[in-house]
Amino acid sequence: MRYNFLYILFFLGLFSACREPFEPEIDPVDLDVLVVEGYLDSEGIPSELSLSLTSNIKSDGFTNNLVNGATIYLENTSGARFSLTELGDGKYEFAHDISESDVYRLRIFLQNGASYTSEELRPIITPDIIDVGFDKNEDGVEIFLTTQGDENADDFLWTYEETWAFRPPFTSLDKYVPETEEIVPRTEEERIDRCYLSRPNSDLLLETSSRFEDQFVFRQAIRQINQGDERLSLRYSILISQKAISKDDVEFWEILKENSDDLGSIFSPLPSIIGGNITMDQNPDAPVIGQVSLGVVKQKRLYIDIREVAPWTAEVEEYFGCVMEPDTVLVANYDQFFRSGGNIPTTPIFLENGFVPIGYRYARASCVDCTRRGSNVKPDFWEDF
Repeated sequence: MRYNFLYILFFLGLFSACREPFEPEIDPVDLDVLVVEGYLDSEGIPSELSLSLTSNIKSDGFTNNLVNGATIYLENTSGARFSLTELGDGKYEFAHDISESDVYRLRIFLQNGASYTSEELRPIITPDIIDVGFDKNEDGVEIFLTTQGDENADDFLWTYEETWAFRPPFTSLDKYVPETEEIVPRTEEERIDRCYLSRPNSDLLLETSSRFEDQFVFRQAIRQINQGDERLSLRYSILISQKAISKDDVEFWEILKENSDDLGSIFSPLPSIIGGNITMDQNPDAPVIGQVSLGVVKQKRLYIDIREVAPWTAEVEEYFGCVMEPDTVLVANYDQFFRSGGNIPTTPIFLENGFVPIGYRYARASCVDCTRRGSNVKPDFWEDF
């Protein structure tokens, strides 16, 4: 038994001594590859094109690879040009109502002198979204849509942006003013008891309508929101964008989805080479990543109110520890407790039949001030129940 144990130790030591860190060889020519992303709306709805560069996987720290200062325009067969406006952070806006019977190419000119041209782009007319809705299931809520393809629009890509209203654990309608050492009511603009958060999604949702009878895509799953998620704790909105895409677009996005979702284990497929429909003018063989699409974007917004999914108890990590009853501070100690801003007054305390508060309950600012996580400005599109 003792010798067996020694043999095991010997082989373990031999195995660990033979392991060496794997250092992949990266060809320098494959670095700083231009990445182009965008679906340009042909009916004038502002849409964005993003430019960036790939980076070395071995680079230290965060590297800003956004491409700014480019000149970009869409050009039709007659030579008419429709310019994109630079927004900053590598984003460029397209806002032109163009003919959907024409053929176009995208032209990109970088500050370093390199230029790029897309393959021919033909606008695809996207059908309307027939319906959006939701079902409550055992895990939470599933959001879905229904649409129908046609002879010109068979493949679809869906994206969405979420916005939700939320409240902190404690409400404060008053604020402490250090200059006067008084507690006064907040104005409507100073309210911190209801805020809004917005998040675009990064999922790739693809479907081919010809897989279904009459190309009728019924209740396509878009988003699952699980029990306990803050999104449905008060009122929630999702704006779904439907884009009809070409077969080449489908191939590109499926490869990108495969590389994004299926890698990470020894059983995952090897990364696929991602190309696209953009070519460098000076060197057509130079690698470029990106698939630019052109067509009509159809959108539909859905609201879900807490009353439609109740009971729904949100579990928000930032508010763990805020469930206890707030403490009380007397008038004489206001400045000591509130001047730094770490505590915020919540509820006034009165003596029986009294009209002037003798003190205030209070809580940590992180449990009271929702603007620490979101904005108290209601979005322009927002509709209350």
